[in-house]
Amino acid sequence: KAALARQEAALETARLNLARTKPLTEQNALSQKDLDDATGQYQSTAAAVEQAKAEVETARLNLSYTTITTPVAGISSSARQTDGTYINPQNSLLTTVAVLSPMWVNFSLSENEIQKYRDQTAKGLFRPPKNGDYKVEIVLVDGSVFPHAGQLTFAEPSYNAQTGTFLIRASVNNPDGILRPNQYVRARLKGAIRPNAILVPQRAVQQGSKGHFVWVVGKESKVEQRPVVVGDWQGDDWFIFEGLRAGEQVVVDGALTLRPGAVVSTKPYAGGRASGAAGTTPPKADAAKNGK
Repeated sequence: KAALARQEAALETARLNLARTKPLTEQNALSQKDLDDATGQYQSTAAAVEQAKAEVETARLNLSYTTITTPVAGISSSARQTDGTYINPQNSLLTTVAVLSPMWVNFSLSENEIQKYRDQTAKGLFRPPKNGDYKVEIVLVDGSVFPHAGQLTFAEPSYNAQTGTFLIRASVNNPDGILRPNQYVRARLKGAIRPNAILVPQRAVQQGSKGHFVWVVGKESKVEQRPVVVGDWQGDDWFIFEGLRAGEQVVVDGALTLRPGAVVSTKPYAGGRASGAAGTTPPKADAAKNGK
């Protein structure tokens, strides 16, 4: 700026000198050479002023490069460089800015899981939401549910050859900054329907040599062992795809002491989500009425 001011002062002097020289030349008090010299000095000084202005703009642009602004709003990590460090292409990373809202939640589905849901859909056991519009519920590490639901925004088109899974991404609003980058959470996809689904408490399902089974309370309060085909878990309950009918009573507690034909007495089961309940006593066992 000082160099520009100096050139502008010289330009003003050259302008005044040219203004005095012109009338004197017209009166033949000064020669034509004097007029040419004054004109050349004015034009040269004017060019020097333009050059000084360009140098000021270049200096202002270079100065702006010393202030780094982030294109996104977020929270920065610790500084990677200290004051006075010379920055070059090899150490140009200054810090990392994390965008906290919305947050991306990445999770994966295996090829086996995808095929399972396709088979269940074909059999009418699983009905996905229209246009695949799932809602994503986020479960924190302590088991609590994050207050804001997310939406699916991206699905990797190909499987990962090393893991046999493909990536799915959900976008979740995070206005209070509860979720942080690299935090571990669980994602639940909500919106699908299991038509006429039967749920029983997980404790009611036993594992035998021939697969899963439950104890069903039949006529005259006698129990029978019933093979079942199980599906996914939902909370503390288990989906039953085959083997049970709605309204049947199954034993929840005390099943280890049962044998086919044992007579039991029932009482309400209040420990699970399945609707209704009935208990048993072979001595005593709780039984639950499965719900749809």
